[in-house]
Amino acid sequence: MRTLHTLSLVAALAVTPALAENKPAKSTPTPPPAAKAEPQSEKKPMSLHDLSANRLDGTSEKLSDFQGKVVLVVNTASECGYTPQYAGLEKLYQEYKDKGVVVVGFPSNDFGGQEPGSAAEIKKFCELRYKITFPMFEKVKTKGEGQSPVYEFLSRNHPAPKWNFHKYVVGKDGQVKAAFPSSVTPDSAELKTALDGALSQK
Repeated sequence: MRTLHTLSLVAALAVTPALAENKPAKSTPTPPPAAKAEPQSEKKPMSLHDLSANRLDGTSEKLSDFQGKVVLVVNTASECGYTPQYAGLEKLYQEYKDKGVVVVGFPSNDFGGQEPGSAAEIKKFCELRYKITFPMFEKVKTKGEGQSPVYEFLSRNHPAPKWNFHKYVVGKDGQVKAAFPSSVTPDSAELKTALDGALSQK
């Protein structure tokens, strides 16, 4: 009996290593998934020339087309007390366009709801009432939620418009050189001085 017991013990010991070899390896803990990278914020425009905008007819235009020119940017409205400034802006454009100045209008309904019309209505009003020939763009938000990229750039280091017909003088390099409130008229000496100063710069 002792011999039989001994043989059984030996057999058991012989099987044990084989069983041990067949044991599944301990699973390595799976590392937690890497945190998703936050989406990079859109690169801020470094100049007006980095931006695009739609004309009143819906055509997209790169504002880099104005590179090398001085740009007078104005937020316009058709039913404002300052609306007659359209005439002065057109006169200023005719006076300065051959010198390298372009006036651009961005209609806005931000102030007093004074630009309620559609793009087609604004275009008709400007052409028939004031014979406007300078570039006019689609209606934009100049402040607050939904502010257009153009006005986000213009008001980054200068005051944002407080009413219709606020004016920004942008140099040949696409940087804002001066800003004027609505009360500064297109024929004012200070605006023309700013335009002349921007024209003298490279």
